[in-house]
Amino acid sequence: MSTQDAQPGWLWRTAALAWLLVTIAVGVHQWQFWKHDGIDTDVMALLPVNEQAPDVAQATEQLVGQMSRQVVVLLGTGEWNETRSAAQVFRQSLGAGAGALLREDAMAQKTSIDAALGFYQPWRDRLLTPEQRAMLAGTSDAAMVQKALQDLYQPAVQARLSDWVSDPLGLWTQWWTARGAQSQARPRDGELWVAAGGLQWSVLQYTLEGSAFRLSGEPVLGHALQQALANVQAKWPGARMVVAGVPLHAEAAAVQANREINTIGWGSLAGVLLLAWLAFRSLRPVALVGVSLLVGCAVALSVTALFFAQVHLLTLVFGASLVGVAEDYGIHYFASRQGAPGRSPHGLMRGLMPALWLALGTSAIAYLALGAAAFPGLRQMAVFSVVGLTAAMLTVVCWFPWLDRGSMPHSPVAQSIGQTLMAWPRWRHALPGSVAACAVLVLLLWLLGGLRVQDDVRQLQNASTPLVAQQRQVSEILGLPSPAQFYLVQGKTPEQVLQREEELKDRLDALVARQVLAGYSAVSDWVPSARRQDGDAQLVARAQTAVFKGVNTALGEDFALVGSPASAPLTVQAWLAQPISAAARPLWLGERDGSYRSLLMLRGVKGVEALPVLEGAVQGLEGVAWVDKPAEISGLLQRYRISMTELLLLGHALVLAALWLRFGSKAWRAWMPTVLASLVVVGALTATGAPWQLFNVLALMLLLGVGIDYGIFLQEHEDDPHAWLAVVIGAGSTWLSFGLLGLSQTPALRAFGLTLMLGLPLVLVLAPLFRAGMGDTNDKKVGAK
Repeated sequence: MSTQDAQPGWLWRTAALAWLLVTIAVGVHQWQFWKHDGIDTDVMALLPVNEQAPDVAQATEQLVGQMSRQVVVLLGTGEWNETRSAAQVFRQSLGAGAGALLREDAMAQKTSIDAALGFYQPWRDRLLTPEQRAMLAGTSDAAMVQKALQDLYQPAVQARLSDWVSDPLGLWTQWWTARGAQSQARPRDGELWVAAGGLQWSVLQYTLEGSAFRLSGEPVLGHALQQALANVQAKWPGARMVVAGVPLHAEAAAVQANREINTIGWGSLAGVLLLAWLAFRSLRPVALVGVSLLVGCAVALSVTALFFAQVHLLTLVFGASLVGVAEDYGIHYFASRQGAPGRSPHGLMRGLMPALWLALGTSAIAYLALGAAAFPGLRQMAVFSVVGLTAAMLTVVCWFPWLDRGSMPHSPVAQSIGQTLMAWPRWRHALPGSVAACAVLVLLLWLLGGLRVQDDVRQLQNASTPLVAQQRQVSEILGLPSPAQFYLVQGKTPEQVLQREEELKDRLDALVARQVLAGYSAVSDWVPSARRQDGDAQLVARAQTAVFKGVNTALGEDFALVGSPASAPLTVQAWLAQPISAAARPLWLGERDGSYRSLLMLRGVKGVEALPVLEGAVQGLEGVAWVDKPAEISGLLQRYRISMTELLLLGHALVLAALWLRFGSKAWRAWMPTVLASLVVVGALTATGAPWQLFNVLALMLLLGVGIDYGIFLQEHEDDPHAWLAVVIGAGSTWLSFGLLGLSQTPALRAFGLTLMLGLPLVLVLAPLFRAGMGDTNDKKVGAK
């Protein structure tokens, strides 16, 4: 027995015991982790904060935080009395099904027209629409007197909110009409009511208890809403329900991701274990490889949870495919055991460790490059992957020699696979030939017109089509603004914010007249700035003085204004304390870092061609920023696609340098198969017209980490059928993992999986071609050092 096959010393025992203690600690943490549910399903959390516009990022975060827990339900029938009764049945049913999750915001009960009128009454002379302001400034006294007389003699022409003496020009009623135009819903009989599509709808507003992105993988909300609707339809068969809200989209994403985790993770595990059984015909390798995978994923999840506040669900989906990579270490060990049955497990492990550590190091380089970008999701995936691979490797090194007792049975499948290496040709003149092939592939790529780049943010998720359609219908029925584009207004004081909003609105009014957009919603619609209130009060006072004078002269009466106006202007703070502010309250972001901020939302933007015009409206306005969130995120994806491409090239250089340290001038033989496979994949996707995006680049980075392993094993154990067996089984299970990832309904993950589905078999086919030929004496000498 050689010194390498001697009995294991204290170092092996210490390593095995230490790793056991670590695994126990991870098990305790896993129990705590799943008990408190630290999973995040917010897709936008995967994206980096826009470091070029941190104020915009913070405003968007606040806006999402305010809107992310709201659910709107429209329940409609043909008759309003039936709708009112149906709403009561719906409330009772939903309370029984999702009472712990959804809390109703009974704004119809809290907000009444009388209460709103009572609140605004002291400031009614300070509230004017742009049209009223223009009318008072540009209309002669005689014309205003004539209008007031017409209103006096024909009171039924326009429903009034006050008597004629209090408001001879009807300004108060017109101002409220303009406010009501911002939403189609109206209080009616203790409900919020809207008529649309031939139905009478009741508007029910709910708030999710807890975060919208902390939902389980079960469709709890969806089932509860459908069950409540079924109870309503049992009494009113024609009743319809339309729903909208971030929690519903988050739940749909959680359900989809949970399904994909089960499909990809358990499917990959089953495929890996099946391949291990076919290769080794024993339960021991299957069980031990399974243990290494489970320990690797558990340790990866715990460490990721310690580094990040929450672990994103897509990190788990991505990590589920890790089993196809992590099993390489265990399979390589058992393949070598078949080839050297006489060696002790610890002695065999000593001989394998250089190749295993080099394979882990090169894979870690590729994975860590994922974390170089400022994507929180990619950093999570990088940490999860590197830790998971390392933990799986340590499980193999520390435990397998102790747990692997007994002989390895003969496997005809393993023998047949191993013998195929001898029939595999060697590529004579591989270096100049492969360089020429790379040049040809690059030329073909150029002739095909280059990559069809797509950095669309929609590649990040696959939203539920029915939910998107319902969200659009709710927005149309209620006349809600879109959160995709908005203006961010900032100032040192609330008064300054309101003044800047009004300057922006003056420009937008011209665009509304040109039908660039249908309208907008702003806090200053409900609370004008003190400067504007003072100006409007002067206009109203002058106009009313002239009107009363003219009417009294014409009729011989002695009309005079009843009551005295408020001495202090209406403030944002007073407005926020009232229920009437609920509709526009999300637009006021409040104070942060010494600056007050608000949002101005847009309604009815006439297509993407209107966006440049809206962006130009902020030119020269201090403290006002245009925010086009989809364009901003797409721009970030473009920047990071470019930076990750640069990191991919750097990763290739670093891997080649690491291989050179081990193999010297022979290093290119382990590296070139991955280079050729990457170029072929890029060419194939280009030829088929597939879009090129960030996640294709990330897949090529992973291909670098995985594909290099095959080259390393074949260079370390040249012409060894058992090393080839380990490569084939490992490649098959990795392909199965990422092939299943290509079945994901999320476009980004699907692109990632399809890229690797093409690349991995190519590396497997090319790697044996680069074995040194019998005449390559220089390579032989270098490899023997």
